[in-house]
Amino acid sequence: MLQGKITFITGASRGIGLASARVFAAMGATVIMAARNKQLLDIAVNAILSDVPAAILYPLVCDVADEKSVKSAFQTIFREFRQLDVLLANAGVFDDALIGMVTSEQIQKVFSINTFGVLYCAQYASRLMSRKGSGSIVIVSSIMGSNGNVGQAVYSGSKAALLGITKSLAKELASQNIRVNALTPGFIDTDMAHSVSDEKFAERIASIKMGRIGSPVEVANAALFLASDLSSYITGQVIGVDGGMLI
Repeated sequence: MLQGKITFITGASRGIGLASARVFAAMGATVIMAARNKQLLDIAVNAILSDVPAAILYPLVCDVADEKSVKSAFQTIFREFRQLDVLLANAGVFDDALIGMVTSEQIQKVFSINTFGVLYCAQYASRLMSRKGSGSIVIVSSIMGSNGNVGQAVYSGSKAALLGITKSLAKELASQNIRVNALTPGFIDTDMAHSVSDEKFAERIASIKMGRIGSPVEVANAALFLASDLSSYITGQVIGVDGGMLI
């Protein structure tokens, strides 16, 4: 489904990003895997190669919150590949509290990675994609961005902004045949999900109509659809991957 495609995945060292890198590689893509931690990135690359020996992977250290780091990453992509077909803007952090306890440092950190980082990546990715006259940008938001939740004003706000960004970029870039869509995962089996208390974990599972936590590969498969030509006439859409979760 992605044979010959050059793909760039942020937050690729774990969770949804790692699962997506594995799925994309298995489907024939050249996968540029970006993360801040080189050691974790190397571990992720080796993990994929053990499952998909023929995978074409290119690890790239990049901090999406730093515009200069993003610019450098895309300069490397242009130098090495001369094109980009798919951007999966997945990198994100969760650092929240009840509004009375939120600090300015938390706000800056969360928005810098979850929101500003997506804008930086989309800006440079669209420039590369426009050279070829096609491309797919897939933005990973969250069910919290579309529904909100108690104690998650900062995280939900940073993810809600991505929905407006998706809709706007889809309109702006459609004339260049660059599609922009978003995913809103629900409760997915990642480090973030397991950072909550046992009580909150059980509460989350109880809110899911399918009665179970989602797997990162289930989000990756949705990303694969949006990245591939199977979704060639789909843009500006927000697709929930949440098992019928209610917030």
